[in-house]
Amino acid sequence: MSIRPSNITFDCDDPQSVAKFWSDALESPIGGDGNEFMAAIHHEASGLNFLFLKVPEGKTAKNRLHIDFESVDPAAEVERLTQLGASKVAAKAEWGHEWTVMHDLEGNEFCVSGPHHSH
Repeated sequence: MSIRPSNITFDCDDPQSVAKFWSDALESPIGGDGNEFMAAIHHEASGLNFLFLKVPEGKTAKNRLHIDFESVDPAAEVERLTQLGASKVAAKAEWGHEWTVMHDLEGNEFCVSGPHHSH
């Protein structure tokens, strides 16, 4: 028996606005069953579901887990995501790899890099 990822869940103050950002970022529609307390996106390319759940507390510290995204043109992706409302936090270069740390609308960290060659 083994496990596989199925959902990536974001705690949010405003699930609909955060889901809208990620819907635009992932180019995947928000599912029809959402409400003021939750929203969901099914990302066909990865098979993952992105869930956005309303919680009473705000984000107070750095994420201990985050999503890394890769792109053949990471600079263009960072620019596109910034135009959608993300913020660029830092450009990093370590271990022979370069990436950009970003925040979504509510400060959830994620990274964008060029293609990983270990696939």
